Amino acid sequence: MLSRHQDPIAAIATASGRGAVGIVRVSGRGLAPLVRALVGRELRPRQAHYGPFLAGDGTALDHGLALWFPAPHSYTGEDVLELQAHGGPVLLQLLLARCLEAAAEADPATGRPRLPGLRLAQPGEFTERAFLNGKLDLAQAEAVADLIDASTEAAARSASRSLGGAFSQAVGALRDDLTQLRTLVEATLDFPEEEIDFLQQADAAGQLARLQARLDEVLASTRQGALLREGMHVVIAGQPNAGKSSLLNALAGAELAIVTPIAGTTRDVVQQTIQIEGVPLHVIDTAGLRESGDADEVERIGIERAWQRIEGADAVLFVHDLTRAHDAEYARADDGIRARLAARLSARVPVIEVWNKADAVAADAIDGPSEGRDGIRLSARTGVGLDALRQRLLQCVGWTGTTPEGLFSARQRHVQALQRVGEHLCAARALLQANAPALELLAEELRLAHEALGTITGAFGADELLGAIFSRFCIGK
Repeated sequence: MLSRHQDPIAAIATASGRGAVGIVRVSGRGLAPLVRALVGRELRPRQAHYGPFLAGDGTALDHGLALWFPAPHSYTGEDVLELQAHGGPVLLQLLLARCLEAAAEADPATGRPRLPGLRLAQPGEFTERAFLNGKLDLAQAEAVADLIDASTEAAARSASRSLGGAFSQAVGALRDDLTQLRTLVEATLDFPEEEIDFLQQADAAGQLARLQARLDEVLASTRQGALLREGMHVVIAGQPNAGKSSLLNALAGAELAIVTPIAGTTRDVVQQTIQIEGVPLHVIDTAGLRESGDADEVERIGIERAWQRIEGADAVLFVHDLTRAHDAEYARADDGIRARLAARLSARVPVIEVWNKADAVAADAIDGPSEGRDGIRLSARTGVGLDALRQRLLQCVGWTGTTPEGLFSARQRHVQALQRVGEHLCAARALLQANAPALELLAEELRLAHEALGTITGAFGADELLGAIFSRFCIGK
């Protein structure tokens, strides 16, 4: 542990702004003298005590609840004091300042500072201490932030399962199987003179195949969990007056974007997060795409921003106007946009062609929904076809419709770690199937797989990774 992890820390643990209740939290070793200075008495462990919170002159700053959690039975694994006061921002700042002041004052009983080195906590430092002190593994610590940031009910439920250890248990089962396999390989390396073929008799090939199958199952659930947590960014693009803003309003169920018959109404990016079957989708409406010579300066800036958002999208809805489907000039402009999309986007980013304004044309006015192209015909005004579009979006991101109760929260780094595990296991399988397997290389591939697996729960990990994870937490958590 770094030296800063030894310092006692304090912070306001509730969100900024006014509220009925606000919490100031202190964590460290040997908090008893500070507790006496702040509440004027000894506290029974893990019981709420109502009373005054004392200023330096003995007067009451406020009255509220004090809770004392001696180590190791606390959130951080250290001594923890929580002061639950009224939630005024000024009052909470006064109470926090009093904690720092009282810590530096001399204790009458010893003549030494009550809690030397008490400082303000950094973002995520309470949860970081919980991880470092073995109260949570890294996947559970990340689930704390995921639970706070959850934007849908399904995301909240899956984060709660990860916090409870569901994801860690799945990773732990893989780790146990991999450890057993590594033990067999190492035994073969350590005793090459033995006639017994450890690997063959123990069915190492079968164990590896079963391990890969279980890894595939965990990876599939992890991808779904990452999707629930992070959602996908969907950009609505197309020519002016194709109905992009109307489509955003229809998907969001609210009048978010201005809709007029005037071309170029949308000048800037409009974004709204919606959910489909619990999956968050960040839908972005952009300025109509056309040749910059036909647009004024403000609209040109909007078009450039539109292309920037398109390049960062997970999926693009390319909206066409059905009422202009047979207009040659309109079709040429659509072809130009389609070519630019193909040039700017990765092949893995799906482009869904949406033919809007179906209510304004006869059902048999054109051959198929999109003039021979694979698209969806809908009306943003009436809502016809929206359900088909929603299902297409879920298919594009690989959502399988798994019930939230069977998922756990996960992140892209977890998906990438499991993919690395799979790559090393594939390499190990190829070595094992060779006529004369190179056991040293096989052992190394299994070691690398084990190490990649350990980065998920924190068994293996660099300080840079920990810093990147916990710096995104809110202060006080």
